[in-house]
Amino acid sequence: MNSPETLFQQRVDAEIKIEARDWMPDEYRKTLIRQISQHAHSEIVGMLPEGNWITRAPNLRRKLILISKVQDEAGHGLYLYSAAETLGITRDQLFDQLHTGKAKYSSIFNYPTLTWADIGAIGWLVDGAAIMNQVMLCRTSYGPYARAMVKICKEESFHQRQGYESLLALSKGSAAQQKMLQEAVNRWWWPSIMMFGPSDSESTNSEKSMLWKIKRQSNDDLRQRFVDATIDQARILGVTLPDDKLKWNEERGHYDFGEIDWTEFWNVVKGNGPCNKQRLEARVKAWNEGEWVREAAMAHAEKRKKKAA
Repeated sequence: MNSPETLFQQRVDAEIKIEARDWMPDEYRKTLIRQISQHAHSEIVGMLPEGNWITRAPNLRRKLILISKVQDEAGHGLYLYSAAETLGITRDQLFDQLHTGKAKYSSIFNYPTLTWADIGAIGWLVDGAAIMNQVMLCRTSYGPYARAMVKICKEESFHQRQGYESLLALSKGSAAQQKMLQEAVNRWWWPSIMMFGPSDSESTNSEKSMLWKIKRQSNDDLRQRFVDATIDQARILGVTLPDDKLKWNEERGHYDFGEIDWTEFWNVVKGNGPCNKQRLEARVKAWNEGEWVREAAMAHAEKRKKKAA
């Protein structure tokens, strides 16, 4: 008779979705909670560097687009927290892990947005990298996560196009605007490359995640795809990517690129990035100041429940 672990793996290999009530290995559950919660936290924290520019957008059209994007990201966090809850963890536990520093979020959101061009660069590069990573998650083995990702990816695709269109406008503008564009690309290129996580040789989670089909491609493969896809877009913008090692390799059929500064990556992951403290303080402040809203909502829900009974 096959063990539960064997039957579980056979189901995964057969591309049958694992659902919340199905048996699953404890490590599979823990891996999903870690990944989905990190993804959810990234969406929520990612609202901060962009929300900071809503009141400073250059015109009404740009302001409306940015408000819509930030609103989308709040929704993405909601979908993902809901998916994580199906695995037996509560929303309060998830937020507590974020606020105490136990849970991580994407290191990219610990960098500052210094100019309006940074908002476009986030859309083009950061959301572009996110899409590269997230499209495969529409086929992840856990059903609630996969279904949440379908809508998220559609909206992230819009965000990437919005960011690129914003940068395209700057590329056709004044010399000062073109300079602002280039400087933003210089700031965000390498952090975007780092978004895919540590190299495959250093990743401690990728092997099991790929066996269970939580992930479908490795960090390095996704990073290479992102680099290859971005080069022509950069040429249209008229910007130079800040990597003197960037060169087409005919033999490999891919672009070669320079060595990532992993010291910087791990420094930011460990909480020592330019905005780590600022981002976490903002989230904790929002949580504490919103306590009365949560209490009022729960009291209202309880009142309606009693009335219905």
